[in-house]
Amino acid sequence: MGMMKIFSGSEILASALKEKIEEVGVEVLQKDNIQSARLGGFGNLDLAVELFIDERYFGKVNEVVEKFRMSI
Repeated sequence: MGMMKIFSGSEILASALKEKIEEVGVEVLQKDNIQSARLGGFGNLDLAVELFIDERYFGKVNEVVEKFRMSI
C-alpha cells in the first residue's frame, strides 16, 4: 500500500498531531524538510514538517486529523 500525506506545517504542530495519531495505534512517518535542507546546504522557507500514514489507516485517523485541524 502507499503512503498518504496528512499534514504539512511547523514541527511543533506536527509533533502534537503525530502523538494524537499514535495514541489510536497508527504508525506515522515524519519527514523533516528543514533538517534535510540544512544537511544538503540549502535554506528552506516552505512548510517544515510533513506527516504520512499508510493509506489503509486513513479511515481510522481521519477524525483525529480533522479534530486537530479545527483546533488550530
